[in-house]
Amino acid sequence: MRQTLIRIFLDQPWTLWKTDPVTGFPGPGIGVALLAVLLVWAAVQLIRRRSLVAAENRPVLGTFLVALVAAGFAPMVAARLGRTSFPIFGYGFMLLIGFLAGLKFAERRARRAGLDPSLVFDLGFWLLIAGVGGARLFYIVQKPDEVFAGKQGLDAVKAAVNLSQGGLVLYGGLIGGAVAYFLFCYRHAINPLRLADIATPSIFIGIGFGRIGCLLNGCCYGGRCELPWAITFPQGSVPWQAMVQRGFLDPNSPLTFAIHPTQIYSSINAFLLAWVTTAFYPRRRHEGETFALACILYSITRFTIEFLRSDELGQLGTGLTISQLVSIGILVAGIGLMSFLNRRRGSRASIPST
Repeated sequence: MRQTLIRIFLDQPWTLWKTDPVTGFPGPGIGVALLAVLLVWAAVQLIRRRSLVAAENRPVLGTFLVALVAAGFAPMVAARLGRTSFPIFGYGFMLLIGFLAGLKFAERRARRAGLDPSLVFDLGFWLLIAGVGGARLFYIVQKPDEVFAGKQGLDAVKAAVNLSQGGLVLYGGLIGGAVAYFLFCYRHAINPLRLADIATPSIFIGIGFGRIGCLLNGCCYGGRCELPWAITFPQGSVPWQAMVQRGFLDPNSPLTFAIHPTQIYSSINAFLLAWVTTAFYPRRRHEGETFALACILYSITRFTIEFLRSDELGQLGTGLTISQLVSIGILVAGIGLMSFLNRRRGSRASIPST
């Protein structure tokens, strides 16, 4: 667990590495951090044998150079704000990595399928905004007491949008993203089933990295485990607090008892499903079958993993968590879509090879 990965320092923008005396977290100056990102970007371009000053790279290169110059004014900004550094949270960082990796993979698949990759790029930001909004709203509806405990007015509004400690529910993000997705396809006159088949592996790539973020944050934790790969979380962490509140753990205990690393289970599951759906794509008989298969497989695996988690309680008197109930709905929808597609006339030959 590491909720804060590093801190970026404003008061000394060109320091290579230092430790914040208050929080104890280390990190580089903002100028060094920007320079490191620039060097990584340049290395990737050179590996791909692309000129750094090519027309398509000039806006990116110019943005980096302007940012590096602006970094020189960081000490004045720090003095004005009264803050010498800001944190890079592990949860948000992994979400960003997952989003970018999934987006890049989808762009490559779209190009091979004869679609304009720029449409996928635009869609990605639609999904990012709607997905995060839906995921947060789902969490607020599910756990309002935790979000708004003792807060009113402006403090309640700030608590509703505060993502520094996590607080996103995957299924809420999928629902919000689905609404944005269909609106996007309607606006651009794109066959939603065709695009869904292309984007499905990228969704799982994003989930895979996102679950690693859950591990860093301490959320989505598992129940008691006696297997060799069981993990513990430190005092003050999300699992530790929940176990103390439920009376399962002594408040003086420095660690939780050993629990299932369900975040890792979920991450491995997502990456495997990304591979399976990628391999199935050229074998599909109808547009939409890859997406339907993904709905079926993910709902089954998510339903199963939920039995190992202990961060959610049963809902509606069923003993099943809200995620398991949603999984049942997605499973029914996936089977229904697959059956509908199989009844349609057509053959594999009707789908262009990619």
